[in-house]
Amino acid sequence: MPETAPTFRSTLHSTPETFATAYDALLARWPAGTAARTVPTPYGPTRVHSYGPPDGPPLLLLPGGGSTGTAWYANAPALGARHRVHAVDVLGDVGRSERAGRPLRTPQDLTAWLDAVLDGLDLPETALCGHSYGAWIATGYALHAPRRVRRLALLDPTQVFGGHRPGYLLRVLPMLLRPTARRVGDYLRWESPAADPDFARLYVLGATLPGRARPVVGRTLDPSPLDLPVLALFAARSRVHDAARTADRARRLLPHARIDILPGLGHHELPTAGAPLVDPLLLDFLDARTIDA
Repeated sequence: MPETAPTFRSTLHSTPETFATAYDALLARWPAGTAARTVPTPYGPTRVHSYGPPDGPPLLLLPGGGSTGTAWYANAPALGARHRVHAVDVLGDVGRSERAGRPLRTPQDLTAWLDAVLDGLDLPETALCGHSYGAWIATGYALHAPRRVRRLALLDPTQVFGGHRPGYLLRVLPMLLRPTARRVGDYLRWESPAADPDFARLYVLGATLPGRARPVVGRTLDPSPLDLPVLALFAARSRVHDAARTADRARRLLPHARIDILPGLGHHELPTAGAPLVDPLLLDFLDARTIDA
């Protein structure tokens, strides 16, 4: 793993073809036996990559914003040793899920979409794990359909236990208004200097893809009604929020949850570079070794 994420020059040109090539490069790092399928939903076909024993307990993985389900490549071997993992390209974000049919506009649409994904995978219930924006979606879904979520794991969640730092928003605003390869690459180097190069390349290409649709966003959630096992892991070096303060708020809102801060990691270094720290904690939580169901 390099010490710093790569620098991307403005000559890096994002097209559907270059994005597809980078997507396939990250997917190639998944273990042998990974299966891809497209799940039909009323909002459009959804790409899911699955790995692990077919009869293993299911675990649905939702990536951070601007990422795809391929981002879980580093976690798939350990998680898939005991669980059937399903990594989803979030509809409305970059990846191989496609908007079609019913408009996807609100957080309520996202929960209805995820209902359809679980139905299509024939999962009456599942453990659910999300990173960043994916953690926000996962939390909203657990509030919407708690009977379908056996356990909820959140990796450096955004808009769950508080909002973004104002300084972070000011830093990313130019990138959001006019994304270029250099701006997005500089952002990654600033926020997560140890981000994996293949991940970083796909992230930059996705952010600068012409005609990219903007994902569905919404308000900061109140997770306090959740009555199920919850694990929240925060990246100590995250610039998105103050990890210690946000973890303290998480402990107040969910006093029975397991809350940990992972040292030395930035926001986008989860889940890839953080896999050696994340995977044992996540498996311990999923298998109920330290937390009663």
